[in-house]
Amino acid sequence: MTTIQTVATPLAPDAHADTRAVLLNQVSWGAIFAGAVTALVTQVIVNLVGVGVGLASVGTTAADNPSASTASMGAGIWFVASGIVASLAGGLIAGRLSGKPLPGAAALHGLVSWAVTTLVVLYLLTSAASGLVGGTLSTVSGALGGAGNLVGGTVQTAAQAAAPSLAKISNPLDGIEQKVRQQTAGQDPQAARDAAVAAIKALFTGDASQKQQAEARAADALAKAQNIPVDQARQQIQDYETQYDQAVTTAKQKAEAAAVTAKSAATQGAFYAALALILGALAAFLGGRLGAPKPATLLGAYETRRV
Repeated sequence: MTTIQTVATPLAPDAHADTRAVLLNQVSWGAIFAGAVTALVTQVIVNLVGVGVGLASVGTTAADNPSASTASMGAGIWFVASGIVASLAGGLIAGRLSGKPLPGAAALHGLVSWAVTTLVVLYLLTSAASGLVGGTLSTVSGALGGAGNLVGGTVQTAAQAAAPSLAKISNPLDGIEQKVRQQTAGQDPQAARDAAVAAIKALFTGDASQKQQAEARAADALAKAQNIPVDQARQQIQDYETQYDQAVTTAKQKAEAAAVTAKSAATQGAFYAALALILGALAAFLGGRLGAPKPATLLGAYETRRV
């Protein structure tokens, strides 16, 4: 009998220790979801406060309003700060409700709560719900835009603000066609003008190996439309070719500048977004650690339930 007691006595503390370790490290999904909900609501509230502050800073004249770059930077800093505050609040709630007196376990609950919050935000941005969010943002943007075009710099990307839109690059042939029609207007029938325009377009868009033949046809058509010598028409064709080459070169330069600016803006945006997420994760981890309940608090609650 004594031998059995000697063997059983050291095993009991180990079993209790193992059970306690499992309970302390068990995941509390209820606390995690509670922290995620708290983080989402906190971020909405803080961002609404930011919108109110932004609207309050808008003056009645353009001179009273901050510049677009300043407003955009301020909005970005506020958004990042709101994410950090929301993550801290969510992590604090998740750590507190986890019931884990170990700071490390409570901190991990805060971190997982931040991860759930991030996934929810990404889902809202990539699902059908993004239509509702986009509509709300458009309404706010419209309201701000009417008060001094402040939101133009706030909601536009750096690429759109710094470089011209590719869609706004005009077709080099449009200016040449307009010039041809103006020079031939009132002198010959419409058919002659159309033939001259078609011949000139064929010169720029046709096969490069047949450029000489296309130049000759364009010069003949232009000479007939304007009732001028063919040599003079050929000189005009050469001027049009120079104008076309310059327009194409300018368009390529604008396109390249827009592409470089867009790439730079996308790169910076990706790094800033990653930094904001990392700071949010650290805030949630710290919040969960700070929210870890004290062992005395848990013991008091347990004694209260026993009574």
